[in-house]
Amino acid sequence: MTLPLSEDVLTVLSAGGLKLLTPADWTQAVLHDFDRFLQDHAANERKASSMAMSMVAHYPDRPELVEAMIDLALEELNHFRQVVRLMTQRNVRLADDEKDPYVNNILRQVRKGTTPYFIDRLLSAAVIEARGAERFSLLAEADLPVGVQSFYRTLARSEANHHQLFIRLATRYFPLQTVRDRLEEWLDIEASAMIALEIRPRLH
Repeated sequence: MTLPLSEDVLTVLSAGGLKLLTPADWTQAVLHDFDRFLQDHAANERKASSMAMSMVAHYPDRPELVEAMIDLALEELNHFRQVVRLMTQRNVRLADDEKDPYVNNILRQVRKGTTPYFIDRLLSAAVIEARGAERFSLLAEADLPVGVQSFYRTLARSEANHHQLFIRLATRYFPLQTVRDRLEEWLDIEASAMIALEIRPRLH
């Protein structure tokens, strides 16, 4: 689903950049154990699809959100399938689920109450997608086979679009200034979650 962009929404999007860049050591850790990274990447795509469908179940009375989240769930599930295919080519199996300290740290900051919870679900997803776009962009330029670089370049664009989607949805349901102010807080929360992370061959 494509939502139109007004000039005001574009202003919010342009101010929505990450406050902390991924260190170069992360890319090296991924290249050192790329198979393990793929296992984690696959798990993240599957969980992203489930998250989108949980939004559908939670907000069935918001038809624009429902349509957008169904589309997103299908796209993320297709990404999962593509990662699994790449794993199969490399003779790598799916791994058991592991906790994601980055995501868990972020979700702990989601506020209670119907209205705060809703905007925080949207904007926390926006910053997580922004981080995915940044890290996939790094892999698109890393020392990987050309086909794999191209795959991650495509995924980086998709994640950036998802980041924008969640912000656009937030501006549909909340005043622009409210979205702008809370997004700034979420960017601080995301940066703190990044600082707490150890360097390892995982998406987060």
